[in-house]
Amino acid sequence: MIGIGIDVVDIERFRTTLERTPSMRTRVFTQIELDYVAPQSDPIPSLAARFAAREAVMKSLGLGLGAFSFHDVWVERAASGAPSLAITGRAAELAQAAGVTRWHLSLTHSDLVAAAYVVCE
Repeated sequence: MIGIGIDVVDIERFRTTLERTPSMRTRVFTQIELDYVAPQSDPIPSLAARFAAREAVMKSLGLGLGAFSFHDVWVERAASGAPSLAITGRAAELAQAAGVTRWHLSLTHSDLVAAAYVVCE
Protein backbone atom coordinates (compact mmCIF):
# COMPACT_ATOMS: atom_id res chain seq x y z
CA MET A 1 0.00 0.00 0.00
CA ILE A 2 1.29 3.43 -0.92
CA GLY A 3 -1.31 5.59 0.79
CA ILE A 4 -4.83 6.10 2.04
CA GLY A 5 -7.01 9.17 1.92
CA ILE A 6 -10.38 10.04 3.34
CA ASP A 7 -12.49 13.13 2.94
CA VAL A 8 -15.87 14.18 4.33
CA VAL A 9 -18.08 16.90 2.86
CA ASP A 10 -20.97 18.64 4.61
CA ILE A 11 -23.81 18.25 2.10
CA GLU A 12 -25.74 21.43 2.93
CA ARG A 13 -22.60 23.53 2.88
CA PHE A 14 -21.69 21.99 -0.47
CA ARG A 15 -25.23 22.67 -1.76
CA THR A 16 -24.90 26.33 -0.74
CA THR A 17 -21.53 26.59 -2.49
CA LEU A 18 -22.94 25.15 -5.72
CA GLU A 19 -25.96 27.48 -5.56
CA ARG A 20 -23.74 30.50 -4.98
CA THR A 21 -21.27 29.50 -7.71
CA PRO A 22 -23.12 27.51 -10.42
CA SER A 23 -20.04 27.40 -12.67
CA MET A 24 -18.36 25.21 -10.04
CA ARG A 25 -20.30 22.20 -11.38
CA THR A 26 -18.44 22.22 -14.68
CA ARG A 27 -15.14 23.39 -13.16
CA VAL A 28 -15.07 20.44 -10.77
CA PHE A 29 -17.09 17.63 -12.35
CA THR A 30 -16.74 15.86 -15.68
CA GLN A 31 -19.65 15.49 -18.06
CA ILE A 32 -19.67 11.76 -17.25
CA GLU A 33 -20.36 12.57 -13.60
CA LEU A 34 -22.92 15.28 -14.36
CA ASP A 35 -24.78 12.89 -16.68
CA TYR A 36 -24.75 10.17 -14.00
CA VAL A 37 -26.33 12.40 -11.34
CA ALA A 38 -28.74 14.26 -13.67
CA PRO A 39 -31.67 11.82 -13.24
CA GLN A 40 -31.44 11.91 -9.44
CA SER A 41 -34.08 13.95 -7.60
CA ASP A 42 -31.28 15.44 -5.47
CA PRO A 43 -27.86 15.10 -7.11
CA ILE A 44 -26.00 17.11 -4.44
CA PRO A 45 -25.13 14.16 -2.13
CA SER A 46 -23.66 12.24 -5.08
CA LEU A 47 -21.72 15.28 -6.27
CA ALA A 48 -20.44 15.88 -2.74
CA ALA A 49 -19.18 12.28 -2.59
CA ARG A 50 -17.42 12.76 -5.93
CA PHE A 51 -15.81 15.95 -4.67
CA ALA A 52 -14.65 14.05 -1.58
CA ALA A 53 -13.15 11.38 -3.86
CA ARG A 54 -10.90 13.96 -5.52
CA GLU A 55 -9.65 15.22 -2.17
CA ALA A 56 -9.18 11.66 -0.90
CA VAL A 57 -7.02 10.89 -3.95
CA MET A 58 -4.84 13.93 -3.18
CA LYS A 59 -4.51 12.84 0.44
CA SER A 60 -3.68 9.24 -0.53
CA LEU A 61 -0.76 10.62 -2.54
CA GLY A 62 0.32 12.85 0.35
CA LEU A 63 -0.68 16.00 -1.57
CA GLY A 64 -2.85 18.99 -0.84
CA LEU A 65 -5.67 20.73 -2.65
CA GLY A 66 -4.51 22.12 -5.97
CA ALA A 67 -1.93 19.42 -6.68
CA PHE A 68 -3.80 18.63 -9.90
CA SER A 69 -6.87 19.73 -11.81
CA PHE A 70 -10.25 18.53 -10.60
CA HIS A 71 -10.87 17.06 -14.07
CA ASP A 72 -7.78 14.87 -13.70
CA VAL A 73 -9.78 12.57 -11.40
CA TRP A 74 -13.36 11.45 -11.72
CA VAL A 75 -15.66 8.70 -10.52
CA GLU A 76 -17.02 6.12 -12.93
CA ARG A 77 -19.59 3.41 -12.25
CA ALA A 78 -19.43 -0.22 -13.35
CA ALA A 79 -22.60 -1.92 -14.58
CA SER A 80 -22.79 -3.46 -11.11
CA GLY A 81 -22.87 0.03 -9.58
CA ALA A 82 -19.40 -0.22 -8.06
CA PRO A 83 -17.52 3.09 -8.18
CA SER A 84 -14.01 3.34 -9.56
CA LEU A 85 -11.52 6.11 -10.18
CA ALA A 86 -10.40 7.44 -13.54
CA ILE A 87 -7.03 9.17 -13.25
CA THR A 88 -5.41 11.24 -16.01
CA GLY A 89 -3.17 14.24 -16.61
CA ARG A 90 -1.10 15.61 -13.74
CA ALA A 91 -2.82 13.27 -11.25
CA ALA A 92 -1.70 10.26 -13.32
CA GLU A 93 1.85 11.64 -13.50
CA LEU A 94 1.99 12.09 -9.73
CA ALA A 95 0.51 8.63 -9.14
CA GLN A 96 3.03 7.05 -11.51
CA ALA A 97 5.91 8.86 -9.78
CA ALA A 98 4.64 7.49 -6.46
CA GLY A 99 4.48 3.98 -7.91
CA VAL A 100 0.68 3.63 -7.86
CA THR A 101 -0.63 0.79 -10.02
CA ARG A 102 -4.05 0.20 -8.45
CA TRP A 103 -6.79 2.30 -6.83
CA HIS A 104 -9.61 1.38 -4.44
CA LEU A 105 -12.57 3.69 -3.80
CA SER A 106 -15.51 3.65 -1.44
CA LEU A 107 -18.20 6.36 -1.43
CA THR A 108 -21.02 6.95 1.01
CA HIS A 109 -23.43 9.65 2.04
CA SER A 110 -26.15 10.27 4.60
CA ASP A 111 -28.54 13.18 4.88
CA LEU A 112 -25.75 15.28 6.40
CA VAL A 113 -22.39 14.24 5.00
CA ALA A 114 -20.75 12.57 2.02
CA ALA A 115 -17.47 10.71 2.33
CA ALA A 116 -14.87 9.04 0.15
CA TYR A 117 -12.16 6.61 1.14
CA VAL A 118 -9.28 5.92 -1.27
CA VAL A 119 -6.45 3.41 -1.08
CA CYS A 120 -3.63 3.44 -3.60
CA GLU A 121 -1.34 0.48 -4.11
